[in-house]
Amino acid sequence: MSYRSTTALITGASSGLGEEFARQWAERGADVVLVARRLDRLHELAIELEKNHGITATPIAADLARPGAAADLKAELASRGITVRTLINNAGFGSHGAFVEQEPEEISRMVQLNIGAVADLSRVFLPELMADGRGALVTVASTAAYQPTPAMAVYGATKAFVLNLTEALAYETRRSSLRVLAVSPGPVSTEFFDVVGSRDAMVGRVATATQVVTATRRALERGNTPPSVVVGLGNRLSVLSSRFAPRRVVLAVAGRALKA
Repeated sequence: MSYRSTTALITGASSGLGEEFARQWAERGADVVLVARRLDRLHELAIELEKNHGITATPIAADLARPGAAADLKAELASRGITVRTLINNAGFGSHGAFVEQEPEEISRMVQLNIGAVADLSRVFLPELMADGRGALVTVASTAAYQPTPAMAVYGATKAFVLNLTEALAYETRRSSLRVLAVSPGPVSTEFFDVVGSRDAMVGRVATATQVVTATRRALERGNTPPSVVVGLGNRLSVLSSRFAPRRVVLAVAGRALKA
């Protein structure tokens, strides 16, 4: 895995996992493009990373849930002469509660950000990611991707899309030197659950952002990068057991765990 003389584009970079991805890539010499809606936070992080690591950090405010946002971002970077070698699709959000009680606008925005933006960004930037193969395409999925998630029905479904898309792209690009990886953490100690609005969604042992990003980086740095990884032994065992249990049982267990 190469970091120096490469540029990593990180979405959702204003906090949580996105901020930690930016820190670890900058520590290893990569320039970073920081994308999120909160420009003030991005500016603060960019100043810190440039001062501490001597890299170039470019903050860009963008609403990636807006149709066409990926193409506009690509054009903006091209106008600045920035070529992206690593794309880290981290931006996304979830909500907790019965599907019938959720606002249609919130559902649409979740689908557009968690699915639409990931697909659009991956497609728009994939040609230049593959150009020299020194970087990677990373998507943040979730352990929610491995089974239905009552009370988080849309979120779990969007992460299943992310997981399957990324694994398919890993296979399609297998003859290139690009590293493609979906990372699936369980609950992480970030602002995610503040947005969700309920701690009932926090099922399993809570990891730190540092643990998740470090596990991601180590998977990328293997000689043979896997198409996906689940972070945490307990999470891996849970995912494994869900593959062998009857579907009805898996659904009932998930429903009880999420207090649906």
